[in-house]
Amino acid sequence: MKPTESFQKRLEKALNFRNMKPVELHEKTGISESLLSKYLSGNAIARQRKIALISEALNINPVWLMGYDVPMEEIKIDNLGNPVTEIPLLGIVKAGYDYMAQENWEGMIEVDKDIIKDGFDYFALKIKGDSMSPVLIEDDIVIIKKQEDFENGDLVVAIINGDEATIKKGRKNDTSIVLQPFNPNYEPLIFTNDEMKTIPVTIVGIVKQLKREF
Repeated sequence: MKPTESFQKRLEKALNFRNMKPVELHEKTGISESLLSKYLSGNAIARQRKIALISEALNINPVWLMGYDVPMEEIKIDNLGNPVTEIPLLGIVKAGYDYMAQENWEGMIEVDKDIIKDGFDYFALKIKGDSMSPVLIEDDIVIIKKQEDFENGDLVVAIINGDEATIKKGRKNDTSIVLQPFNPNYEPLIFTNDEMKTIPVTIVGIVKQLKREF
């Protein structure tokens, strides 16, 4: 699934459609006028949080705003009548790689619109392997809130030594962290604070929701 039009062109169309000036969009979203100018000149592309702010202010579909071939004003409702929105399903998450870039998207996943109202970025990942079974199994899709810290007991997304992200239950104290698999056939991963910096070990998000098809 690839965009059919640039973010720049879609933003221009949306502003014209709503008869809204960039300064008004700035007032509604809090996004600086200089950054909006970069968007409209094609010198910058908004990230997910800014796209959510802009699409809400303009009352348009954020997926349409990102350039995809979907209706501009589509309002999606799930089977229970709840409003939903879409977030990207990513191929990989690695250190030093812009994993939120559109070329790393494998598609879009519908989630409850309420889950992303806190202003953070969200993305989805597909589970690989069995280290987290039976709670998370191969091909499960998990919704991730992008952040760099966690609370004890959170399911965290961590990048170890720059390699592709792994999902484990996180625990931490003043001197170390433990990344605990659910499958007893796997050993926990334990890192001191110094090892977190030298290996390195980077926390990039926490699991907020599981989506599984039966």
